[in-house]
Amino acid sequence: MLQLCKFYKHPSFMSPLFLNPPLISPPIKLISFSTTLPHKHSISLFHPAKTLTTSTSQAFHTKNNDDTFFANENVSWDSLGVSEKLSHSLFNAGFSKPSLIQAACIPSILSGNDTVVAAETGSGKTHGYLVPLAEKLLQAHSDHPGIEALVYRKSQYSQMSLVLCPNVMLCEQVVRMANSLCGDNGEPLLRAAAVCGKQGWPHKKPDIIVSTPVALLNYLYAVDRERNRQFNFLRGVKHVVFDEADLLLCGSFQNQVIRLINMLRFDEKLLSRSKASLCEETNKLNPDTQLFDYENEDGMHNLILVEEGETEEEDIVAKDSTLEDAVEEVSSEDKRKDWRRIRKYYERSKQYIFVAATLPVNGKKTAGGVLKKMFPGATLVSGDYLHCHNPRLEQRWVEVSIETQVDALIDAVKYGVKFTSHASDAAIISRTIVFANTVEAVESVAKIFQTAGIPCFCYHRNSSLEESTKNLVDFREKGGVLVCTDAAARGLDIPNISHVIQAEFASSAVDFLHRVGRTARAGQHGLVTSLYSEQNRDLVAAVREAERLGKAVETAFSRKRSFRNKLKKRGLSKAKGEYPVAAEVL
Repeated sequence: MLQLCKFYKHPSFMSPLFLNPPLISPPIKLISFSTTLPHKHSISLFHPAKTLTTSTSQAFHTKNNDDTFFANENVSWDSLGVSEKLSHSLFNAGFSKPSLIQAACIPSILSGNDTVVAAETGSGKTHGYLVPLAEKLLQAHSDHPGIEALVYRKSQYSQMSLVLCPNVMLCEQVVRMANSLCGDNGEPLLRAAAVCGKQGWPHKKPDIIVSTPVALLNYLYAVDRERNRQFNFLRGVKHVVFDEADLLLCGSFQNQVIRLINMLRFDEKLLSRSKASLCEETNKLNPDTQLFDYENEDGMHNLILVEEGETEEEDIVAKDSTLEDAVEEVSSEDKRKDWRRIRKYYERSKQYIFVAATLPVNGKKTAGGVLKKMFPGATLVSGDYLHCHNPRLEQRWVEVSIETQVDALIDAVKYGVKFTSHASDAAIISRTIVFANTVEAVESVAKIFQTAGIPCFCYHRNSSLEESTKNLVDFREKGGVLVCTDAAARGLDIPNISHVIQAEFASSAVDFLHRVGRTARAGQHGLVTSLYSEQNRDLVAAVREAERLGKAVETAFSRKRSFRNKLKKRGLSKAKGEYPVAAEVL
């Protein structure tokens, strides 16, 4: 079942312990898509007028297979088109067989299609794109054997993959995962390097560059009078991955990411023009336009529409490109020279891959809305439990008051320790993540644990990079309790998180899904304990009902006026009464 739904901030009434005010949101409209059609005959969800291949990981289940993470026994790395060399490396790294989402997305990425991978947290999405990218890069190297391979790798036009992540921690994590794919000699099959934080541009040209949008733009816009740096880099990039795409395409990242997409597409158009000019004499269709059909590196044919009279100055991509610029529809025929009008007809030379655990689709400014507009022909690959309850996840709901919330929090940590002790593998280090909504709340929870004799690590945006890195490394190696904001809810793959505690209830459906997704990952089971007050009671009841019925979590946030008024009335009454309200409204 494929479900793609719209997310909005929903009513969230924070615990009085952490002095956060109630938050009331505008009404939302829920739109749910579903399909049970076979993989090759699915219907477009991104563009109603076009056919879009849509794959779900259900296609790789068997009737008697109850595994909710791994693909069925008949699916192997080899059967997905992965070479023996890379398959052997994956096996040595502990990946004996692909997950459901990997089995669904790897063939699409290998085919060269633009791909959107939307699947629940912990489903294996990172290797879902790293494996096919590694396969493509290794194949490119094998086409240039011996000394020629060394020359090719140093060439400015050799194939390179770019992975964009929202923060430094995720960048470094992706690099570690890419470099863990090694040959028999123990050396990485490919070179991956992070360009972010204090790490500058690598001296040796890597096969995979992982960066944040800001760090990459700073490098490309550094002093380079002849623009050779931009040209050589953009021309060498053949595959672009947007990890945590729903975050990158919205909010503060949006304009930076759109600018990069515009630059990459402009390079595609320049390359397309240079090739088209070679066939100008033999392929004229009419005096005004010329149409060419080329086969690109992945064996796909793409049409190019080249218009006479265009100049290079008209194609310069503005540094301040915005979302509105990138997705603007040109309705007037007079705008013949607008590059957006012909963007669908030039020869494609780059592949775009978008990866997300949550994918809002309704509205032009949501991640799904942007993708529908800019990449209407992309293949959408969805996980079975996208936006839904993971069956490997056990949830506990504990209602608290001012008098009981501290004791309930401490009891929740102790309960998690007992839960882990009953696990089949007693040697697994116990790890618990406690989420709060603000930095101040994280510090308050940490003090409560210190008073109770429970050691813990902290992670939030006010921590320095060195401190955050050290705390994550210690938490990974030693286990224990990590108290954090939602900064740790996205993408960080810390193994064997047995217990997630919501000291404060999540402030949005997206945050809720990312929080609970820190546990029950990679086929394991996990526990989530959510503390809530009387203010959250109706919202929690709606969330639990949605999960009981197997519906998307965001169905809990009803458009009905009576439901919203009930929540609003309850929140305002508590704000005026016994619950103190902070000056900052989230």
